[in-house]
Amino acid sequence: MATTAITQALPAATGAAHTFRIFRKETRYEFLKLLRAKSFSFSTIGFPVMFYVLFGIANRNATAGNIHIAKYMLGGYACFGLIGAALFGIGVGLASELAAGWLELKRASPMPTPAYLFAKCATAIAFGLIIVSILATIATIFGGVSLTPLELAKMFGMTIVGSICFASMGFLLALLVPANAAPAIVNLIYLPMSFLSGLWMPLRFMPHWLQSIAPTLPTYHLSQLMFSIFGYSDSMSLATHWDALLGFTLLMLGLSWLIFHRKEQNA
Repeated sequence: MATTAITQALPAATGAAHTFRIFRKETRYEFLKLLRAKSFSFSTIGFPVMFYVLFGIANRNATAGNIHIAKYMLGGYACFGLIGAALFGIGVGLASELAAGWLELKRASPMPTPAYLFAKCATAIAFGLIIVSILATIATIFGGVSLTPLELAKMFGMTIVGSICFASMGFLLALLVPANAAPAIVNLIYLPMSFLSGLWMPLRFMPHWLQSIAPTLPTYHLSQLMFSIFGYSDSMSLATHWDALLGFTLLMLGLSWLIFHRKEQNA
C-alpha cells in the first residue's frame, strides 16, 4: 500500500515581525541569564541599595542649605546603580563572551548581530530601572523623601538615557580589556568616577581641587541631570550637560566601531 506524504507549508514570517521576535527573545534570554547569575544580580542591585540604606536613610532628617540629603543621595545612588549595571553587565560580561568565542558563534547563526548588542543594552536599562525603583521605594517609605509622579517618571527617563550612555562605554571596555582583568579595571574606573562626580556626597563637601575635576567626567553630567529633577543642579546649563553626555556616547561608540573593525581586519 502506497503511503502518501502530506506536507504542510509553514507560514513565512514577515520581515519586521520576525526581526522583532528575534530581538525580543534575545533580550529576554540575556536578562534571565544575568538575573540568574547571582554574583551579578545580587551585587549590581544590592550595593547601591545597601549604601543608600546605610547613608541615605541615616540622613533622612539632614539638610544642607536647600538640599535634602536623603533625596540628593537617592539621585546619586540611582546614577551609581545604573552605571554599575551597564559597565559590569556589558563591559565585564561581553569581555568574557568575546574571550570564549561566543560572539563568533552568534555571528555564525542566522541571528542578526545588532540583536545581540541590543539585548545587552536593553538588559542594562532593565537592571537600571529595577535599581531606581527599589531605591525610590525605600526613599519614600523610610527616608522621608517625597517624590511626585512627574519626578519619578523623569528619574526613569534619565535612567534609560544614562544606561544607554554607559552601555557605550561598556562596549569599548569589553573590546579593550582582557576578560580576566575586566572586573578589576571596571572597578578602577567606575568607583573613582562615582566618588569624584559627587554621587556619594554633595561636591560642596569636597576639597576645591576635587570639585574642579568633576566637570570633566561623564558621571558628573549624568548626575547633574538627575539632580536637576529635584532642583539640585549646579550653575551650568542643562544643555551643557546634555551635550557632554551626547559627545561622550558618540565618542565611545565611534572608538568601539573603529577597534572592532580593526580586529576584524586583523583576524
